[in-house]
Parts: sequence; structure tokens; C-alpha cells
Amino acid sequence: MQITPAELEIMNVLWDDPGIGASEIAEALKGDKSWNIRTIKTLVGRLVEKGALDTEPDGRRYLYRPIIKRGDYQKKAAKQFVDRMFGGRAAPLVAHLADARGLSADDIAELEKLLGELKK
Repeated sequence: MQITPAELEIMNVLWDDPGIGASEIAEALKGDKSWNIRTIKTLVGRLVEKGALDTEPDGRRYLYRPIIKRGDYQKKAAKQFVDRMFGGRAAPLVAHLADARGLSADDIAELEKLLGELKK
């Protein structure tokens, strides 16, 4: 399942606060996005069609809940990115981040810890 960047904004709101309606999603995004309610409903509708969200009637409106877990989506999206951009290899990705000075001391420590655990 491919989720667009705009749809991912909706998913992030619902992962943080599942079971809300379109107006609450719009309220959560109002500081970051200038989307109107119709835009929100269009994006939510696409996510429902893709099988990413479940709907629950609540009077005259619907409440939305993610079907896919954030971590599961992140793993899949990260794998697709690494496959597409780095031939499925993580080492060139990390090297690129290091060259671009995108790794903090905390990032490096976390990677070292992860590598140590993988070697066991």
C-alpha cells in the first residue's frame, strides 16, 4: 500500500488519536496545514479505499481508526526506500547520512548499540 505524504499527515493524526472524525483531524492539522474539511474528507476517503483506515458511524458522521500500525508502515516504507535508493543495502544509506552530517552523536551511539546487538 502506497500512502502519499498528504495521506501520511492524516495517518499520523489518527495514529496519535484514533477514533476521531474529519473535523477533529482538521483541528489537529490547522497549525500545519491550511486544508479545508473537504480536502480532509477526500484524503480520508482515499485511505479508507486503500484499506488503511476503518470507519465507524457516529450519528451523522464517521469516526476513523487506523487498520495498519505505525511501526508496520514505517518498516515497509523504510524498506521500499532503501530498496529503491540504495539497492536494498543499509550501509550506503548510513554512509550517505554520515557524509551529509545527518548523524548526531546520539544517532551514532544508537547505531553502535544496534550493531552490537545484531552481532550477538
